[in-house]
Amino acid sequence: MRKKAFKTESKRILDLMINSIYTHREIFLRELISNGSDAIDKLCYRALTDDSVTIERSEYRIRIQTDQDARTLTVSDNGLGMTEEEMEQNLGVIARSGSLQFKNELESADTDDVDIIGQFGVGFYAAFMVADHVTVVSRKYGEETGARWESDGADGYTVEPCEKAEAGTDVILTLKPDTDGENYSEFLEDWRLRSLVKKYSDYIRWPIVLGEETVNSMVPIWHRSRAECSDADCAAFYKEKYFDARDPLSVIRVNAEGAVSYRAMLFIPAAPPSGYYTTTYEPGLQLYASGVLIMDRCEQLLPECFRFVRGVVDSQDLSLNISRELLQHDRQLKLIAANLEKKVKSELKRLLTAEPEKYREFFKGFGLQLKYGVVADYGMKKDLLADLLLFYSEKAETAIPLESYVKAMPESQKYIYYACGESAAVAAGLPQAEPVRDAGFDILYMTDSVDEFVVRMLGAYLEKEFRSVNNDDPELESDDEKSALDKAQSENQALLDFVRETLTGKITDARLSHKLKSHPVCLTAEGPVSLDMERYFSAVPTEEGQAVKAQRVLELNPGHPVFAALSAAFAEDREKAAEYVWLLHDQALLLAGFMPEDPAAMTRRICDLMA
Repeated sequence: MRKKAFKTESKRILDLMINSIYTHREIFLRELISNGSDAIDKLCYRALTDDSVTIERSEYRIRIQTDQDARTLTVSDNGLGMTEEEMEQNLGVIARSGSLQFKNELESADTDDVDIIGQFGVGFYAAFMVADHVTVVSRKYGEETGARWESDGADGYTVEPCEKAEAGTDVILTLKPDTDGENYSEFLEDWRLRSLVKKYSDYIRWPIVLGEETVNSMVPIWHRSRAECSDADCAAFYKEKYFDARDPLSVIRVNAEGAVSYRAMLFIPAAPPSGYYTTTYEPGLQLYASGVLIMDRCEQLLPECFRFVRGVVDSQDLSLNISRELLQHDRQLKLIAANLEKKVKSELKRLLTAEPEKYREFFKGFGLQLKYGVVADYGMKKDLLADLLLFYSEKAETAIPLESYVKAMPESQKYIYYACGESAAVAAGLPQAEPVRDAGFDILYMTDSVDEFVVRMLGAYLEKEFRSVNNDDPELESDDEKSALDKAQSENQALLDFVRETLTGKITDARLSHKLKSHPVCLTAEGPVSLDMERYFSAVPTEEGQAVKAQRVLELNPGHPVFAALSAAFAEDREKAAEYVWLLHDQALLLAGFMPEDPAAMTRRICDLMA
């Protein structure tokens, strides 16, 4: 029999498909099972209008059989089958699909009971990744004879009539011999085949039979109604699938119809999994097309800020390209992603409002993720996330959302006040916080290194600007106080110049402050880089090896006895005054959460004063 050549540059296309399109050879089984499912779907649809089709839905099967001695793996279905001419058309032309043609014929039909997976006609040829010879024996339903198609790969194929007892298709793979680097015999082992069916084809709607056992579930849990699937069932599914000992914090079920139809079951974990905040963690939802696993981790379905969400999405409307492992960035996918983003935000907001304690537990684990989401991509998601942020409130003595802070503000308060520190205790101890506290205003403690960047990116919330306690605030200072401070500044300029010169290289300025009440000194910064930003950047040197530094300012309290002592020393003993200046500088560093550069010198100065 004369061998026929593949059409459409077959050798180049087949080589490309086998070696480039698919990244995991094991998916050949998924492709063959999907083709078998399509063939059964076609016969089911024909049965709607053709009374000669007498097979019952309960009789449809996809069978997998192995022959260890012959090294063959056979995938069979009792679907519509093909004639010899259709084999020529569908198997002789790479990238032509009978499923695509069938789907086009259905576009005007009034039915949603047929769901065709394969649309591009190359999945079948994935068989050549594991087989050096492929035989297809098929008989179309209603025909008397069948046809046999055989090929060793890109060199071509043969097709001829043959006998076949029943309608349907058998795809027989003669596996390649094992080599030092490749073990093709694994695809003859029942345990391996069973695991591949469970991984990729567990939710195919027709029974997949291996030996005498049906190995697929057929009806995915996310297709079941609430009456059929309780929250406890969902939690059990989550724990088994994601190896989490704890129940999920929340389950989000989606059954969407409209511009794009899909189902989803999403889970918000109770705590971060191991390695969550590392570069090795792989986020993403599992993506199915009509029950067939397309991508194990589809990152495009959720924004990075919601990377903690786990779950599955299943749609029959996705446009797949020639490989089911690759997904076009098409309109359907973007619509699903946009809707899921809203669903997750809505559920988190519900938890925050209805179950605040549960939400606080969630925020302990994933709050940092939300904060990084605010500053990422130049604040693209800041409006999405602002409502979900929590910060520790001095008055409430617990973490609260920004909305609660703003609603509790008195009418006279114009700003959202915050204090940054490595801990709540450090933030509460900042001398600069005293004027805000004395005015009766609440202060939010920001203890994560990213917090300063978060509030600067937000700028304001509900039209209330953020204001650090470190910043000058005319609202907290009367006109009389301001005049008195300006006068004291002028009268003590020589002393302040001495302080600045003594600390050359350590500070950029020294000034008197209205912020200070009970403390003699504090450290602030002027310019775009705050002290907390300096602390954050200290671990990230620039290309020149120089860390980013704030322009530090030493502020002194002119009404404190220590300032009087400094003034007296400045007038009588400049050497002693310099020692006082260094002590005040070290004290300011400690209050700001920094260690003195020379602790030994600091302790010596203290001892000298005590002696």
